[in-house]
Amino acid sequence: MSAVRPPEPTGTVLHGGVVWSPGDDLDHHVVAVHDGRIVALDEDAVEWGRAHDAEFVDVAGRFVMPAFADGHAHPLFGGLESDGPQVRAQTSVDGIVAEVARHAAAHPDDEWVVGASYESSLAPDGLFDARWLDAAVPDRPVFLRAWDYHTAWVNSRALELAGITADTPAPVLGELPRRADGSPLGTLREWGAVDLVTAVMPPRTVEAQVGALERAGRHYASLGLTWVQDAWVEPEQLDAYLAAAEQDRLPIRFNLALYADPRRWPGDLDVLLEGRARVQALGRPRLTANTVKFFADGVVENATAALLEPYTTEPDSRGMLVWSPEQLAEAVAAVDAHGFQPHIHTIGDDAVRVGLDAVEHARRVNGDRDRRAVLAHVQLVDPADRERFHELGVVANAEPLWAQLDSLMNVLTVPRLGDRRAATQYPLASLLGHGARLSFGSDWPVSSAAPLEGVAVACSRQTDEREPAAGWTPHERLRVEHALAAYTSGTAHQAFRRAGTLRPGDDADLVVLSGDPRTVAHPRDLDTLAVTSTWLAGRRIHSATEEQP
Repeated sequence: MSAVRPPEPTGTVLHGGVVWSPGDDLDHHVVAVHDGRIVALDEDAVEWGRAHDAEFVDVAGRFVMPAFADGHAHPLFGGLESDGPQVRAQTSVDGIVAEVARHAAAHPDDEWVVGASYESSLAPDGLFDARWLDAAVPDRPVFLRAWDYHTAWVNSRALELAGITADTPAPVLGELPRRADGSPLGTLREWGAVDLVTAVMPPRTVEAQVGALERAGRHYASLGLTWVQDAWVEPEQLDAYLAAAEQDRLPIRFNLALYADPRRWPGDLDVLLEGRARVQALGRPRLTANTVKFFADGVVENATAALLEPYTTEPDSRGMLVWSPEQLAEAVAAVDAHGFQPHIHTIGDDAVRVGLDAVEHARRVNGDRDRRAVLAHVQLVDPADRERFHELGVVANAEPLWAQLDSLMNVLTVPRLGDRRAATQYPLASLLGHGARLSFGSDWPVSSAAPLEGVAVACSRQTDEREPAAGWTPHERLRVEHALAAYTSGTAHQAFRRAGTLRPGDDADLVVLSGDPRTVAHPRDLDTLAVTSTWLAGRRIHSATEEQP
């Protein structure tokens, strides 16, 4: 006679630790979840659990909070990096070249050698020569993306296949740095230049991309993340997401920002609508496509971020606007009219102003509604524009890990901006003080995807070495509670999700940390806390100590 199996628990109750929810005045100690939702807290949670034969999980004094969510990242790029030469860890040009040579020798059948993300500050002005890569791989094309994903470094064979010569004119929305004799150096800046090479590269297979998304999702789960905004999705990548969702290979939730290119506008609008319709027709809860991505400008390190005043190093240049202000305003209004959420890359203060103007135009044309447009990165925000985030209901998405005086900042960014402007970067506390809704992201693989690393910098404005001692621009440091909220309730607000807090009815996405972030002695040490488990819709999807369910 076979044993009778006990019934499956009808819910889960986490207890035995501190339970924290953004915005609550008091801590909690118990949280109950059922059918993917928070159902009760504290004594109500205990009573609910007993009444429903729930599974009681003792968190052993640890810290329970809403799971983190990343408001701006590139999961597919991050997942694919493991397939190529591991250049990110290299600390010299020679080290990068040696790693490319090693990878090429280990993969003799690869038609192209493709990798990311090299450190731009390793060469003067971020300019890398094709001939350096020729020494490693002379017979096959090599394509490496810089950490910023706005720049690439290629060898001579790649330039040859792309038809880039001394006679190639400067591309629209791009730059081709040249040697003194006019020949292309091998560094490509921004899409107009990078696309000349990617257009002749063989596409990644759908299966390779699905595998990359699966790896990325598991990586996110290990860091306590359950929702990610992919901030740049083109049709080829959409196919991979759809295949991954259909095969149930998305470990966490993803929202896609479908890319709008000014070179293809307004024809792109139909492509965006079709892409969203395909995702909706598939109907998988972990995949949505509610957002459209615009690039308003480039990056400071390339002198392509759009500034209100000229660059210190290039007095005749204020950078590059990807769209004219009028074009961007009309395009943002067009996607807004179709119910998309605009998500605009804005690094420079001129780009921020143009982005805010575009959202204001959309409101004027389409009327008031809860659109929650996003301006991403907000590296430089003129004081006159800070109040406008609150007035327009615009989400200020920032990548807090960048708010430190690291080598990239000191070698490339500060010299281009000058000390005065450099000291105004990443005004996180100022934006909060003006009533802006702040969300955090990582821009992974541009920088680490670990939320606790970003929180540590947001609260200290220091490097790993705790420099400077008082923090860089210390008036912009955040309280721990505010930084955690930006990575939880702030990103949930951006995502139009009922999540990011532990109110009954919210999504039961949780993370359990090894300790209470609010009691860490020094804010720079917040990243020493560990993620012990991650829960999506009430189900544990990552455990640091147990086998995965």
